[in-house]
Amino acid sequence: MEMSLADPKGLVRESYAIEGIKASECRSIFLDWALSLKPGVETAEAIRVLLSHYGPDWPDHPMTAVLTAGLTAPSAPVRRGGRSARVPRSGDL
Repeated sequence: MEMSLADPKGLVRESYAIEGIKASECRSIFLDWALSLKPGVETAEAIRVLLSHYGPDWPDHPMTAVLTAGLTAPSAPVRRGGRSARVPRSGDL
């Protein structure tokens, strides 16, 4: 995959150029970046391209950490609430 597909607006490139950028700012940029990918571009593949390009030169940069975290699969959602949370049990009355 070419860099033009992996970072179509240059958002990740610009994040590496910002002096003193914080992890929270990188997460915001990451969201904007993910939303800017063209249909059909696989996110994980684009992240790997970006990490192989920027990661070796910037291993301690917050964007490298954010991109690396973007490759991990999210954990299964835990259901919260539902009927059991709304209706008291008989022993709770």
